[in-house]
Amino acid sequence: MAIRTYYDPLHQGIALDDKLPEEEMVIRLIDSSPFQRLRRIKQLGPASLTFHGAESSRFSHSIGVFHIARKAFNKLIKINSELKKYRGLLYASALLHDIGHGPLSHTSEGMFDINHEKWSSKVISEHPFISKELDHLDDNLSLKVSKLIEGKNPEHKLIKTLVSSQLDCDRLDYLMRDSNSIGTNYGQIDLERILSALTLAPDGDLAIDPKGLMAVEHYLVVRNLMYRTIYNHRLNEVSNWLLEKIIETARHLSPKELWVDNCLSKWIWEPREIDLDLFLANDDIRTLYHLARWKDESPKPLKILCDSFLNRKLLKATNIDYLTTEVQLEALVITRNLAEKLGKDPFFCCGLRHNKFIGYQPYKSGLRIWDGSEMQAIEKASLLIDRLISPSKTAWLIYPKEIHIDLERALLQLRQSKKYN
Repeated sequence: MAIRTYYDPLHQGIALDDKLPEEEMVIRLIDSSPFQRLRRIKQLGPASLTFHGAESSRFSHSIGVFHIARKAFNKLIKINSELKKYRGLLYASALLHDIGHGPLSHTSEGMFDINHEKWSSKVISEHPFISKELDHLDDNLSLKVSKLIEGKNPEHKLIKTLVSSQLDCDRLDYLMRDSNSIGTNYGQIDLERILSALTLAPDGDLAIDPKGLMAVEHYLVVRNLMYRTIYNHRLNEVSNWLLEKIIETARHLSPKELWVDNCLSKWIWEPREIDLDLFLANDDIRTLYHLARWKDESPKPLKILCDSFLNRKLLKATNIDYLTTEVQLEALVITRNLAEKLGKDPFFCCGLRHNKFIGYQPYKSGLRIWDGSEMQAIEKASLLIDRLISPSKTAWLIYPKEIHIDLERALLQLRQSKKYN
């Protein structure tokens, strides 16, 4: 075998040549069991309950990130050929940046209180096959990649920027991929124009040629829209709340009350005991199988929660961010009281979920325009980007649909009473 091609719905043919040492490493890493596990991790977690086409995987995304990183790197080494020695570091970091995701991607961070970047670092540095393949290409490469993923002293700042920054290959792929899978045009960006505008600043880090300013403006606007309308959609928030409530409820039960296999038993009741093998053994299939069993074979409250999630009997949600934090808590009390009047346990059907989308961050690896003689922060060159700095917040009040009319009336009265007092 000389060439292996992955046919991607977004990037078309992604060819790998095993005669090139770095690409041979990529092929072997893709074939490893930890990477193949990413086929069983949904890219957008439970978002398919809101957008039925959201079925893509972390596997496809990770290969896409590698592909974009390779294209960007091949352009930048034409400016500075000394960067070639970092090719293996970039390829491995781009490909493996998400290898530590838990079941249902980011949702597992709330469900099980895990950090996917720390687990990615652990898989890279401790898994025998992964670390061996990396170190076979370059001594201590596994340690270098592991540190880069966690943001600790990257060997070269440019490589870290390409993998994780305000304009990285991860974001470029997921905006396009997620938009494509859910069937919206919000995430369509001019990738080729952005890549053609990448250049090197005098300090060796990434910069943008002025010709690419509008393409980058568009990319940042797209990201803002995707978070506000897709990632933080109210039903996504409800689905995530339900999953977190399911695990919280399971944790309050004992092993005698609930069927759980040996792997998930550790995840639920002894999370500090999760080792590398137990972590990699859990994926969407195992977690959702447990929910399916619990729907039929668990105490009633957990049954109802699992049924609500699996059969999309979702709760409703309304944004009450217009209220102060104190008044939001009053609204939650009102919601719980209304649910109790209907004979429902508010613990299982009422909640308040806050979300904050942090827009463009000029103080955190901010983007720069470099025309060959003068450097300028991108927000200084663009009023549009300057406006994207302000964060947006939501406060989702979650409740059963049966109280919708009464709750709307109560919230109106609450808002009016606070307005005039």
